[in-house]
Amino acid sequence: MKTALRTKKMFVLLMTVLISVSIYAQEEEKKSPFSLGADVVSSYVWRGSKVGTGPNIQPWMKFSTGGFTLGAWGSTSFHFDTDVAELDLYTSYTFGFGLTLGVTDYFYQSTPYFQFQGDTSSHAFEINAAYTIKNLTLSGNYIINDASNGGPANKPGGGDMYFEAAYAFKNFGVFAGAGNGWHTTYEDNGDDVFAVCNIGLKASKELKITDSFSLPVSGALSVNPDKEQLNLVIGISF
Repeated sequence: MKTALRTKKMFVLLMTVLISVSIYAQEEEKKSPFSLGADVVSSYVWRGSKVGTGPNIQPWMKFSTGGFTLGAWGSTSFHFDTDVAELDLYTSYTFGFGLTLGVTDYFYQSTPYFQFQGDTSSHAFEINAAYTIKNLTLSGNYIINDASNGGPANKPGGGDMYFEAAYAFKNFGVFAGAGNGWHTTYEDNGDDVFAVCNIGLKASKELKITDSFSLPVSGALSVNPDKEQLNLVIGISF
C-alpha cells in the first residue's frame, strides 16, 4: 500500500515538473536550435513489438539547423527495477526534395537486477533512410552489427531490417511495416523470418490547458500478425 502511494506521489510530482519544463521549452524553441521534451506513454511499443512492461517516460532533446539534426531519445519503464532502460543517439540530414538519411545508436542499458546476472547491455547501430512525398512516407532501416547481447536484438551478426509505409490523412494516419531479426519471431529450426509485423492507425489532438499552452495527446492502435499481438498506446507529450 505504501509503495503504491509513493508511486502515485512520484507520478504527480513528475507530471508537474514535465508541465513546467514543457511551458519553458515551448518558449525557448521559438528562438533556439535546441529543443527538448518528454512523452509519457501507457506502454512502449516499437515497430509492432511491446518492449518491457507498464507505462514509460520517454525524454528527448535535439539540435537542428537547416536539414541537419543531432539528438538523443530515451525510454524508461516505471518498473525500472526489472525493465531494461533504453537511450538512443541519432543523427540525420533531410534534403529539400524529401529524402532523409541517418544513423541511430540503440543502447540498451542493464538495470541493477540484470547486472547481478552479468552485463546484458548492448549497442545496435542502424542505418536509416526515409523518403516523403506529400502525405506518403517510405522508410527502410538496417542493423549493421551483432547486437544479440541484451536488448531486443536477437540476430547474431546483424542484418536486422525493417521497412514501413505510412500515409497521413487530415485527422489520422495509417501505417504498415515488415521486418526480420529482432522485429519478428524465429522458426523452430532457427531460420530467420521476414514478415509483416506492424499494421495500424494513429491519431493526435491538442489538449488545451490555457489560452497560450496546450498538451499534445496521441494514440496508436496496431496489430502484429507475426507475434499475434494487439496493442493500444495512449501518450501525452510535454
